[in-house]
Amino acid sequence: MKLSCYSSHNIAYPSEFLFYYLVQKTATAVAHCKRGHGLIKVNGRPLEYIEPRTLQFKLMEPVLLLGKERFSNVSIRVRVKGGGHTSQVYAIRQAISKSLVAYYQKFVDEASKKEIKNILINYDRSLLVADPRRCEPKKFGGPGARARYQKSYR
Repeated sequence: MKLSCYSSHNIAYPSEFLFYYLVQKTATAVAHCKRGHGLIKVNGRPLEYIEPRTLQFKLMEPVLLLGKERFSNVSIRVRVKGGGHTSQVYAIRQAISKSLVAYYQKFVDEASKKEIKNILINYDRSLLVADPRRCEPKKFGGPGARARYQKSYR
């Protein structure tokens, strides 16, 4: 998993602003986190309207765990592309969680950041920690990465 954090507290950006770049399998999510009014949008759409509906609860986990009051002074915009539905959802939820933790660390205080981080890790470690597993490439002499063709002795 690639992880980059770019932040700016500059004259060019009058408000507090940072963004996270996350890769889950082949899905890429970029989360822009700044001071705001509690809006969370994914590709320009509110979090409640993201498809598929079966994975809706997975997307809402960070908000449900931490409560709306922690998101009330932050606006998060997420852009996601690539991968399938499931890997996109996991990349989005991880981007939201990581960007909120980074925002609290940089612009609020260390105690509340640690509290948020502990809540998220105790519930599900994958909200903050990447899953580095990748598909192993196929080799010659067999149908897959490890399996070999059957050998006949007669």
